[in-house]
Amino acid sequence: MTAATPEQATAQANAQAVAQTNSLVAKLWNYCNVLRDNGLSTIEYVEQLSYLLFLKMADEIAGDPFTEAEARAVVPAEYDWQSLVTKKGIALEVHYRNTLTALAQNPDTTLGTIFAKSQNRITEPALLEKLVVDLIGKEDWTIQGTDLKGDAYEGLLAKGAEDTKTGAGQYFTPRALIDAMVDVMQPGPDDTITDPACGTGGFLIAAQSYIREHHKRMSREQRLGLGKGKIWGNELVTGTARLAAMNMLLHGIGDADGDSLITVGDALAHKPKKHASLILANPPFGKKSAITVVGTDGKTDREDISYERDDFRATTTNKQLNFLQHIMSTLEMDGRAAVVLPDNVLFEGGAGETVRRRLLDEFDLHTILRLPTGIFYAGGVKANVLFFEKKRPQAGGGHNTTKVWVYDFRTGKHFTLKQNPLRRSDLEEFVRAYAPGEPRSVREEAEPNERFRAYTYDELITRDKVNLDLTWMKDPSLDDADSLLPPEVIAKEIVEDLQAALSEFAAIAEALGGDVPADADATEAGLTD
Repeated sequence: MTAATPEQATAQANAQAVAQTNSLVAKLWNYCNVLRDNGLSTIEYVEQLSYLLFLKMADEIAGDPFTEAEARAVVPAEYDWQSLVTKKGIALEVHYRNTLTALAQNPDTTLGTIFAKSQNRITEPALLEKLVVDLIGKEDWTIQGTDLKGDAYEGLLAKGAEDTKTGAGQYFTPRALIDAMVDVMQPGPDDTITDPACGTGGFLIAAQSYIREHHKRMSREQRLGLGKGKIWGNELVTGTARLAAMNMLLHGIGDADGDSLITVGDALAHKPKKHASLILANPPFGKKSAITVVGTDGKTDREDISYERDDFRATTTNKQLNFLQHIMSTLEMDGRAAVVLPDNVLFEGGAGETVRRRLLDEFDLHTILRLPTGIFYAGGVKANVLFFEKKRPQAGGGHNTTKVWVYDFRTGKHFTLKQNPLRRSDLEEFVRAYAPGEPRSVREEAEPNERFRAYTYDELITRDKVNLDLTWMKDPSLDDADSLLPPEVIAKEIVEDLQAALSEFAAIAEALGGDVPADADATEAGLTD
């Protein structure tokens, strides 16, 4: 028998890892079925599993003779996994409740973040005992390495994201999009990387994985830095921050008893405490927040919570514009960013125009990726990825942007979440056209691509309201009778267009002081990773 080539061996190993991951996801999802019978929503039972999984894995690490002694005691003995398995029935339920309370006492640590405000929602002691003894307790969760378990946990989050009725979908960005964004940004071991609206940590984990895969010869300091503070995030929702901390820990980022790399709170409420060389983000979508913003233009846009941000040049309660301004402030000089933002950021007047002018003048906005509909869990979302770099002011008040390359990945593209989901291969042409790591002049020299077009600064700055919502392609299915889309796809796109229009009309009505039904904004749920 002919020996397998290195490429074949790698492919076989990858296939085996995928199969193992899928098997673990299936097991975890079956556990969720047990909890669903107890009346929990998707996001709640993923959360409940995270507590028990962490305690079980901490126990395995503590019992591993190859683990350094000082790294073994992650959880105090009186609250560890062994303290749970020795109890049954009501005694187990009471001890588990006390364990959750005790482990949440130090909120600044990763352990405290994972268990912050934790509650036992498994009200039937028999179900809790079944999970502890018969299900999670019988699996070796760390024996094959944290990456595999982390991938399985991420797969569970992806399945949970399908449950849009309970809001789980708001915490998930398609992995294919995350990977493509990371591939073109090419994070390195000396980067400091953050996401101010990190959701479950997808961007941060993908960045760390890219560095480990593409930089095999890192120094010890560089390796340690990846897990000790060079990668961090912020999340508004406590429960989602818990999932992010757990997800990152499973991928080897951070220490259970060290400072938490996920902070919890409103990222927009304060100026950034530290700056980053790379920002990857998909801020929550939605027109308004309950805030008061006071900007350097002297205006006040009032709602319920006060933001004193003198680093914001434009006053607005549009959350995406404020996140964009926050990211501008968080970037260090020569830092770079890739940010998912809805269409209204590209064409909205007033504060939107002010922010876009600043983006073109003070930053190098070099690429815009127009995304198709049907790839997010919230309906009616039309979004883009903005790629830009922070530059020093030009002498004489000049501008840092010279050309903006727009890649239209929307026209003629039709995706659905289940029948035709977005895959990383679908974005390969964009990644090649972006030419990561190469001078921008390479784009000029490349073969013509009808989806990739450059616009000069002078062309853009003279457009009405500096409108960056640029399109030139026509959907080929509109002209070719043989390529007409199936009726269900056409109907779905009509619904998405109506939802997007409803969101804009609702935003206008709200801005004018009108009452808007709570469900009128189709994109308010948000789309973090």
